[in-house]
Amino acid sequence: MTTSACRQALGAYGEQVAARHLTEAGMVLLDRNWRCPEGELDLVLRDGDVLVACEVKTRSSYACGTPHEAITDGKLDRLYRLARAWARAHDVHVDEVRVDLVAVLRPPRGPAVVDHVRGVS
Repeated sequence: MTTSACRQALGAYGEQVAARHLTEAGMVLLDRNWRCPEGELDLVLRDGDVLVACEVKTRSSYACGTPHEAITDGKLDRLYRLARAWARAHDVHVDEVRVDLVAVLRPPRGPAVVDHVRGVS
């Protein structure tokens, strides 16, 4: 498997783990991997009356930094814009939009470690 294919497989695994974690916590999954010309949202969910754009970052180690470090101010702004674009495209009207991060660590052995950060800022 190429490095790119390995990264894609790891990312798909992390998104599956994140989706399961969030739905088990009571959130409703609305969309996965939604794309528009401005970018992509990994997961779109509803948490009560709040529309949630969830960025999923999956790592096999923290050797190159934590997933939390990958969410820059620019990335955060873009995720909010994308969440509003998703709502417009799906004719969904919400009072509140939130961006969450789910960091998934897949160690060489044992289960994945999941860290859900609500309302990244």
